[in-house]
Amino acid sequence: MAKLKRTSKSAAKTAATKKPATQAVAKAAKLSVGKPAKASTKAVAKTAAKPGPRRKQRVAISHYQEEAFLGDGLRAYAKYRDLGVAAATGGLAHAHVIRLIGPCDPKEVSKLHYHDAEFQLVYVLNGWVKTYMEGEGETLMRQGSSWTQPPRVRHLIRDYSDNCELLEVILPAEFKTVEVR
Repeated sequence: MAKLKRTSKSAAKTAATKKPATQAVAKAAKLSVGKPAKASTKAVAKTAAKPGPRRKQRVAISHYQEEAFLGDGLRAYAKYRDLGVAAATGGLAHAHVIRLIGPCDPKEVSKLHYHDAEFQLVYVLNGWVKTYMEGEGETLMRQGSSWTQPPRVRHLIRDYSDNCELLEVILPAEFKTVEVR
């Protein structure tokens, strides 16, 4: 029988609150195409956010159904398939698949705006989309490309393919979108 090692309450508490180094490195590392991320564990530990109370969460399972794509989202030129993440996370995050409806009409889609959100990730599932982001300029994103948008960064869509589908993850689930004139 193995002998259990006793630890003090403070040592146990410290061990329970430490994040694994890989999580901290992934959070703090800034990746750019063609350049490996470099971050020391000490630097990462200083920049990692302190965890707050956790929201109650549950599993969210979403199977593909064509009829799940609805035209009830932010933009009239898109259909959205909610993945159930907002309900499952108590509003911590929102995730949906966006199907852009072709052909693209630049007069309708090219409106400069920003989202008052903490985090936004977009991944191109199918087709391509040409975006403009303040500080980055115009970028063509193809199937398999992804990008993050810092809070309140001004951006717009310039063009997209008729078969364009995007996966978008936003924190928190409720956020404000502001069009810039």
